[in-house]
Amino acid sequence: MTIKMKHLLLGAAASALLAGQALAEKIIIGHFGNPTPMQLLSTSDELAQATGWEIEWRKFDAGTDVIAAMASGDVVLSELGSSPVAIGASSGLDIQLIAYSDVIGKAESLIARTDAGIASVADLKGKTVAVPIGSTAHYSLMGALQHEGLSEADVNIVGMKPDDIAAAWGQGTIDAAWIWQPVQSEILKTGTLVVGADQTAEWGFPTYDGWVVNKAFAEANTDKVVAFLKAVDKVNGMYLADPAAWTADSEPVKALAAATGADPAQVPAILEGFTFLPMADQTGEAWLAGAAPKIKTTADFLVKAGRIDAALDDYTGFVNPAYAAAAAAQ
Repeated sequence: MTIKMKHLLLGAAASALLAGQALAEKIIIGHFGNPTPMQLLSTSDELAQATGWEIEWRKFDAGTDVIAAMASGDVVLSELGSSPVAIGASSGLDIQLIAYSDVIGKAESLIARTDAGIASVADLKGKTVAVPIGSTAHYSLMGALQHEGLSEADVNIVGMKPDDIAAAWGQGTIDAAWIWQPVQSEILKTGTLVVGADQTAEWGFPTYDGWVVNKAFAEANTDKVVAFLKAVDKVNGMYLADPAAWTADSEPVKALAAATGADPAQVPAILEGFTFLPMADQTGEAWLAGAAPKIKTTADFLVKAGRIDAALDDYTGFVNPAYAAAAAAQ
């Protein structure tokens, strides 16, 4: 990230701090459109009643778009992937990771065309691979290449948004893509899953979607942020209580499909591609309490990969477990 861009983000973030209180009653919550349990919150007024917010749910295609929206002050609370969290924090964006929306497994995977001759990551050499740049999928792809001893120069990596990946796949201009739903299911019709983010996590490159908030906004609206996390924990708990009950014809799955445009028949398998953590489990050393060093590790990796200019020495100020702890205690 250039120095000029960093200064723009810092200036925009400062404006967001001043606007925080004003945004407390009417806010935009960012998300990635995955048919996960938290989407149930957008189908009723329960969250609005719990927080007093007038809520607009805004879908983003990639974490870089979320960073820009939060830098402008337009969005104060959003899902954000693990590598974009590192990118935003490294740029000086005044955000804090306050909870995990999901831990990514096969929900983000490398899909290869059946006729491309790609059976493993090693086979990507000389191939054209599409991925949303700066996303968790991009981080997984880079981690997989490193694990296999390949450099980015060995592969033709093309940055594309999800819808563009689907179009390029249909045109036959790409050999593979590391992507999430619903595009993943679409291209799997003529493709094969080579490796998922669950495997790259085992190789040392874990990814997640976190909940991040503008720091000043959260400090001015602590009770409401806690109420939001409590609501998220409730719907996740509904799924965790009996995942097998979330079948294609079940009410919650039909509600998720209606909210996101997903095919109800595909939703149960999509849900299996994520891990949802109870809020009570999120505050310990394995997750939020130990998140700052992991963000540092991700940032250092992104520096070496040439994706950001520099990493910070310490990311402790960009993580705050207190909100999740308060939500779990209520």
